[in-house]
Amino acid sequence: QVRLVESGGGLVQAGGSLSLSCAASGSIFSIDTMQWYRQAPGKQLELVATISRGGNTNYVDSAKGRFTISRDNGKNTVYLQMNTLNPEDTASYKCAADILKDELGPLIRYWGQGTQVTVSS
Repeated sequence: QVRLVESGGGLVQAGGSLSLSCAASGSIFSIDTMQWYRQAPGKQLELVATISRGGNTNYVDSAKGRFTISRDNGKNTVYLQMNTLNPEDTASYKCAADILKDELGPLIRYWGQGTQVTVSS
């Protein structure tokens, strides 16, 4: 089985920083795209950042210039460095990864359980 486990959430004051990690484990041949999503209470799930296996990145407009997604392919881990946080960033943050369990495929999407980020004003 494959598991994605996030860590690093918590409570921070506005203007502060947090770093999230998401480690994939289990029967993994390779990992393609890795992403961070977030969902605030009463709101839809929002894609925050994407990183390809080769390191190409994309961000939602509200995260550009403040958040940085990165990955360590050797550790099957994706990171999200979040700076200059504001209360609007408060949400449950989940990672997602498209994983090949063997070289014949297919790619399967897996999700983490989520980690809470709360930014106080």
